[in-house]
Amino acid sequence: MKPATRCEQIKPFIVMDVMEKIHQMEAAGIDVVHMEIGEPDFDVPECVNRATRAALDCHATSYTHSLGDIRLREAIAQYHKDTYGTSVDPGQILVTSGTSPAMLLLFSALVNPGDEVIVSDPHYACYANFIHYVQGVPVFVQVFEDEGFVFTPEAIEVRITSKTKAIFINSPSNPTGNVIPEDRMKEIVAVAEKHGLYIISDEIYHGLVYEGKEHSILEYTPHAFVLNGFSKLFAMTGLRLGYLIAPPAFVRALQVLQQNFFICANSVTQLAGVAALKEAENDTRKMKEIYNRRRLYMLQRLNDMGLEVKVPPTGAFYIFVNVKHISTDSYALAFDILEKAHIGVTPGVDFGANGEGYLRFSYANSMENLTLGMDRMASYLATVS
Repeated sequence: MKPATRCEQIKPFIVMDVMEKIHQMEAAGIDVVHMEIGEPDFDVPECVNRATRAALDCHATSYTHSLGDIRLREAIAQYHKDTYGTSVDPGQILVTSGTSPAMLLLFSALVNPGDEVIVSDPHYACYANFIHYVQGVPVFVQVFEDEGFVFTPEAIEVRITSKTKAIFINSPSNPTGNVIPEDRMKEIVAVAEKHGLYIISDEIYHGLVYEGKEHSILEYTPHAFVLNGFSKLFAMTGLRLGYLIAPPAFVRALQVLQQNFFICANSVTQLAGVAALKEAENDTRKMKEIYNRRRLYMLQRLNDMGLEVKVPPTGAFYIFVNVKHISTDSYALAFDILEKAHIGVTPGVDFGANGEGYLRFSYANSMENLTLGMDRMASYLATVS
């Protein structure tokens, strides 16, 4: 006997290979600078701690509504109105145990076997795996550094077929940190509307934009699904809280899937989410200011050592660095850097074929550690130049 064939299409998440190797090295007493993982290094805001303790103290530990606690759904709707000027019915919101379950439910409800979803290349590694899991087909459209790693409507248009169901966008992006400009988002919406397609917008890094402003897809079209959560902006990774905003016609199907697969999201965490949305603005502003200082420092150091970033990222906490002049095998290069310089970075091939020849550096680490990492990187490059 062997696992179901659907498991064979799910590729390993390479960054986990890097992390596991780092853990082995650290267990052996080797100091490694973590620049591979996309996890905030901040504690959760104190209001989240208070809300969590209060929820436990008042025994708010029962099942909630399968769509989510109405208090949280109303807070999410208000947040979207305040942030983007959009009107979201709380009845369109499905609260989940992180954004990944939201993605699983979304693709399960939207994609029939053989349906195609257009995805950028490079892209967050798990997107394609979710699409494969529901027997859909990810159709990759290359995006390029010189164009800010942003879709062009022309490139999307030529990949649309009779089987295309949706266009997937992620802004700010993982792994590139780039933000889709407002005009380009409107052009993508025009392409989707022309062909009767939905847009899926992963907005998990919203709030972490350092130049200009991010825009929600719901500002331009109601024919869209929005994925978001509390892991990145509010540093609540381990609390596992996300949500999906869906067109009304899909809500009941999504609710039934949630009831069967997960029942509901964690009741205590949902109340912590209410506090985060209503009370954590000062905390997130401070975190954002620190991230930006790190971003600017990293860009300067990388450029100084010959790793030029042609289009500086303006969101998330990643820098996607072109290293093709050093190696076109990003996997081997990442592990060579780890072994020789004791820096963890993510190979670009983890994010698709068009990510080959790049490394992703995360600046979700202290300035002290980033400085040490950049010093080690400069020393490493001196040995390979």
